[in-house]
Amino acid sequence: MLTTADKETLRLRYLAERDKRLRPDGNDQYLRLTGDLAHFVVDPYTPRTERAPLDDFITVVCVGGGFAGLVTGARLRQAGLDVRVIEKGGGFGGTWYWNRYPGAQCDTASMVYLPLLEETGHMPTEKYVHGPEILAHCQRIARQFGLYEDALFHTEVTGLAWDEARSVWIVATDRGDRLTARFVVLGTGPLSVPKLPGIPGIGSFLGHSFHTSRWDYAYTGGDAEGAPMDRLADKRVGIIGTGATAVQCVPHLARACRELRVFQRTPSSVDVRGNHLIDPEWFASVAAPGWQRRWLENFTANQSGGEADDDLVMDGWTDIARRIRARVEALPPDARDLGALLAAVEDSDFEKMEEIRARADAVVADRETAQRLKAWYRQLCKRPCFHDEYLQAFNNPSAHLIDTDGKGVERITPDGVVVAGREYPLDCLIYASGFEVGTDYARRAGFEVTGKAGLTLSEYWADGMRTLHGIHVRGFPNLLFVQPTHGANLISNIPHNIVDSAATIALVARHARDNGCTEVEPVPEAEEDWVALVRSGPESLIGGADCTPGYYNNEGRESRFFLGEGYPYGPSAYFEYISQWRASGTFAGLEFRR
Repeated sequence: MLTTADKETLRLRYLAERDKRLRPDGNDQYLRLTGDLAHFVVDPYTPRTERAPLDDFITVVCVGGGFAGLVTGARLRQAGLDVRVIEKGGGFGGTWYWNRYPGAQCDTASMVYLPLLEETGHMPTEKYVHGPEILAHCQRIARQFGLYEDALFHTEVTGLAWDEARSVWIVATDRGDRLTARFVVLGTGPLSVPKLPGIPGIGSFLGHSFHTSRWDYAYTGGDAEGAPMDRLADKRVGIIGTGATAVQCVPHLARACRELRVFQRTPSSVDVRGNHLIDPEWFASVAAPGWQRRWLENFTANQSGGEADDDLVMDGWTDIARRIRARVEALPPDARDLGALLAAVEDSDFEKMEEIRARADAVVADRETAQRLKAWYRQLCKRPCFHDEYLQAFNNPSAHLIDTDGKGVERITPDGVVVAGREYPLDCLIYASGFEVGTDYARRAGFEVTGKAGLTLSEYWADGMRTLHGIHVRGFPNLLFVQPTHGANLISNIPHNIVDSAATIALVARHARDNGCTEVEPVPEAEEDWVALVRSGPESLIGGADCTPGYYNNEGRESRFFLGEGYPYGPSAYFEYISQWRASGTFAGLEFRR
């Protein structure tokens, strides 16, 4: 049991570690992969096929072929609407098309993470399935719902402009296409644009280098299915970044390399994963009609403080929520106010993080390395990680942690990486530096959206996102967003947000078609009221202002903008609200026009 003095010591330590890492440049510290860095985003998995430009009309264009485009496309097909998916990769999958690094795996239980399991009849093979199975499931959805038929791969949208005279969107692409569409669904996702750290000398390295989202198996040997990387046995390899990607691929590199250097600015919290195979007999016993919806609702209720009689998932996400609930329920009913809730959250988090830090001591043989691997922040300050081999990898003689004490890598030279004045010679440098999250929407999407009267989305959102339900935007008719912000904002399981948004989008588009309507957008008052509502809630417990910088809090600069604004009564309440909104048939807040 932590004493009051212990808690104060932890608070001060957390703030000190945060302050080491705060930077005035925020997201500007990262580089876009253009110009001399463009080779980092070339697709190594699928050859590009040339084709003639298109200029046809289709009812719905979905931008993005990941979960958002797949699930929304499936629901629109079920509604009887023609759909075209435009995807910059060479196939469906989104993040899971690109992330084929060794050990890639979902961090949320597959029973709730993989969308449309019940509709496709697929049983996950593991509690946390690996990347190849997730990619195969994406392809399964696309085949079952006929999304391959009109899809455009290796195609990037370069501009969206509303044609007021014809009530259609003009969709321009880098292939010279000039498509028209009644509706456009934006499902580009938060993890679609790779980034590099802005380290001096990053272009000078003469060895081999690549980003983890474009893993170079031709250099490393092996493959995404798990074959050993047999070409690294004589190589000195460095990896920059210690987030979820590195946590998964470092154990494989440690086994394969002559020498592995892991360059760390901020350690991840790495809890037990406890993965296991799924027993077909057990799955058959739980997979009664409607099973996945029950699992989704149960996970959300447990993880976000809702009411649930049991915990079907039982994972690291729901663990801290169970602890908080137990503390609150132990209080007298008249003492369960906001202050008591916040105290329960903090005490539960302190307890959990102390256990995670103790795990480093128990697993890692070298005392100093164990200390350097400890995360000094609240668990939900950064993406929680769960793994049963990452900490153990540092017991391998080939693996070395190079901790920068929050400063990051000093510079890169033709021969290697410099930290605190010491150069570490390398043959290969791997960037596990993630994707852009908190940058402007147009930058992440790769194009500008121009709505009515020439208004751009960047201008309209200059002071923050403005939507109705996180889906509709005034001044941008028939433009439909698939993303968690301004909705449930359930960050622990993004696909749940996607599945729910897809249901709303399909219903709205079908209603417009069935009633001969050519335009739909929110009425001004409804959007204003919704924005006021989502901004009325308390700051999210995820990525708060006192957290160490990361993408959960926009690199320590603005915790509410991307991940902090959601329905103030919580994810379960939002899903219930929007379900009733759909069922009412009144489409309150929307204006349909002919």
